[in-house]
Amino acid sequence: MLTKTPRALALAAALALSPAAAAPLWAQSAPIAETLPSFSSLVKAARPAVVTVMTARPDAQVARTPRMPDGMDEFFRRFAPDNRRFGVPETRPAPRQQGVGSGFILSDDGIIVTNNHVVEGAAEITVRLEDGREFEAELIGRDDKVDLAVLRIEASDLPTLAWGTSDAVEVGDWAVAIGNPFGLGGTVTAGIVSARGRALRSGPYDDYLQVDAAINRGNSGGPLLDLAGDVIGVNTMIFSPSGGNVGLGFAIPSEQAAAIVADLLDDGTVERGWIGVRIQPVSAEIAESLGLNEASGALVAEVTDQSPAAAAGLRAGDVILSFAGSEIAEIRDLTRTVADSAIGEGVDLEIWRSGEIETLRIAPGLMEAAMTAPVEPALETTALGLGVRPVTSEERSSLGVAGGLLIERVDPDGAAAAAGLGSGDVLLSANQAPLQTPGDLAGMVATADRLGRDAILLQVLQRGQMRFLTVDLTPS
Repeated sequence: MLTKTPRALALAAALALSPAAAAPLWAQSAPIAETLPSFSSLVKAARPAVVTVMTARPDAQVARTPRMPDGMDEFFRRFAPDNRRFGVPETRPAPRQQGVGSGFILSDDGIIVTNNHVVEGAAEITVRLEDGREFEAELIGRDDKVDLAVLRIEASDLPTLAWGTSDAVEVGDWAVAIGNPFGLGGTVTAGIVSARGRALRSGPYDDYLQVDAAINRGNSGGPLLDLAGDVIGVNTMIFSPSGGNVGLGFAIPSEQAAAIVADLLDDGTVERGWIGVRIQPVSAEIAESLGLNEASGALVAEVTDQSPAAAAGLRAGDVILSFAGSEIAEIRDLTRTVADSAIGEGVDLEIWRSGEIETLRIAPGLMEAAMTAPVEPALETTALGLGVRPVTSEERSSLGVAGGLLIERVDPDGAAAAAGLGSGDVLLSANQAPLQTPGDLAGMVATADRLGRDAILLQVLQRGQMRFLTVDLTPS
């Protein structure tokens, strides 16, 4: 039998008399329950402005009945009244593929914001308001790069939502989503902003707010609201192995969405700046080989002929550090900054070239096609192992290069092979210096070694594409 000591009995008595001891630990420090918000007032004001967007897409294949021989129609009418015709389909209109999403009213005369993927390819778009009224909607414009679309319905005096300030949103702030998940209109969920600036590789302009508010299929295009009831994001996608909510929802920030919607309302299209470069990330190895203090910026892998970049004097191998005064820490910073820049207006471009910072003046043009996607990051390697020769004049013409070294053999156990270099690739430069002879390459390797650099940066023409690779000079 267990007995309590006098000291244990005294401690138990003291705890029993303490009012704090009877409450959970979290309740002892502050009345948390009293500080948790109720969303009821917010929802009452905001929900009437959230709509259901229904679409119909005609099926690409229309069932048709071949012409029957004379007299057979009467046979089927009498003995196959259900018109199945022994497995031959009856002529009928194309079936409709139905889609359902969400949206919100931006102006009281019927301007509605939703996702591009909700309405893309739709033959008919219908908008249902919270009060049950339905309207045929006109597609004003859409942006497939940031997944936004603008609709218009013929109505007036509608309830509206206003854009909020997503730039002021902090991780941990409350967020409320309203939408039409699985066709259940007017559904409200709440959570917090889990992260900012998420890049999901869905496009060059990724900058999502991540939230843990429950977002499911059908929530697409609905608003993400702050506690003031303002739109801080447009719900657009989820990460889910099952297709249902797992607490990983993503919204287009309102600062980005508002600018695109305004552009679409202007003329139905989005104008983006373009400078004409192919870029790749600056890895730690690339930064070390170029003498940069940190792995930041956007490395220019290729410059398009007759582009704004070419006119400004930008070269392959340059690292873009800032654009129009905005720091470029990673490649998506450049794509977004250039896209938002004024067409034809000159801005300063700060670059790292040959161990020094230089400033160029560049005037972005109008992007006629999507900015080229970044190439894969360079592979890390540990040694050189190449057999090369100068590119002949005939090869220069066919390859479209001014010089370089053609790789004829690669040591399968060497670093060059591990880096992805192979026979037939052309080395154009090493540490931004052009290569014409095998001695040029040997000299650049020796120079890098003398400067204490662990890697050398090679510009390579590989399968018709320009790219940069680093080769580690440290022994394995």
